[in-house]
Amino acid sequence: MPDGFTLVGDIGGTNARFALWRSGHLNAVQVLACADYPRPELAVRDYLERQGIPLAAVDSVCLACAGPVSAADFRFTNNHWTINRAAFCAELGLRHLLLVNDFSTMAWAASRLGPEHLVLVREGVAQADRARLIIGPGTGLGVGGLLPLGDGRWTVLPCEGGHVDLPVTSERDFQLWLRLRERYGHVSAERVLCGNGLQALYELSCGLEGVEPRARNAAEVGALALAGDAQADAALEHFFLWLARVAGNAALTLGALGGVYVTGGIVPRFLERFRASGFADAFAARGKTSGAYLAEVPVWVMTAEHPGLFGAGVALQQALAPAA
Repeated sequence: MPDGFTLVGDIGGTNARFALWRSGHLNAVQVLACADYPRPELAVRDYLERQGIPLAAVDSVCLACAGPVSAADFRFTNNHWTINRAAFCAELGLRHLLLVNDFSTMAWAASRLGPEHLVLVREGVAQADRARLIIGPGTGLGVGGLLPLGDGRWTVLPCEGGHVDLPVTSERDFQLWLRLRERYGHVSAERVLCGNGLQALYELSCGLEGVEPRARNAAEVGALALAGDAQADAALEHFFLWLARVAGNAALTLGALGGVYVTGGIVPRFLERFRASGFADAFAARGKTSGAYLAEVPVWVMTAEHPGLFGAGVALQQALAPAA
């Protein structure tokens, strides 16, 4: 890691968040609208100008990008930007450019976040030498793994675990699943465990009960649930139970005895309701063998304000660190 600072970014379809990474901490976080810049290089230049930092002072950048990252050029799915690695480095005078999937940075963040940014929602004993699972319902359902390499180093295992089949374990699950299949065809976990999924779950639950829906989107479902609306609260509870089952299945597959980290845009908004839900019990309620395997797996909710930026800093710091 060079002296001073590096630049990190977290770029989605609408906004680009930038920060300076120095000594393991984020500084000068700023959000810029992607639509205001024809190219990402211009957004980086503008950010540095706003901070009063000359372009020559930055030689290493890590960008968390929404979409699958490969060695080729990166084309954003939900905005007009493209990153040509060679051209990007040449224009900005960079020696190091690291592009990582935006959800992968959540896993990098989980490797370093302190207790002040984690809320324990299921007690257990984390095994330090075992994998960790990161799962996050938001616009979609992100799933990733974090594997220890020793000496404080980690590697992130990206995957598409949000698209596994939605588990059905109760009569209520089955009735909802039938209606989800009518609406979507294939019923993946992400069909329920995302913002649109929460709204769909609420609407279908209302249909089963013969109740007229009152909420028009996921935010309204959450607001109604917290205000005591029985139908909305039941839908939110079922959302948390399905998240527990999907997370438990993923933990079994990965062998995530190092713990589970829940992130994304939904659960932290309803933290106290989540802690009071049946998540902790449902996570391991799956039979004699697998239940015992998961019995001591702890689960935390990540509450850091900018975990994507923080994870980008951790990823770049490890990438630039000299090999042991």
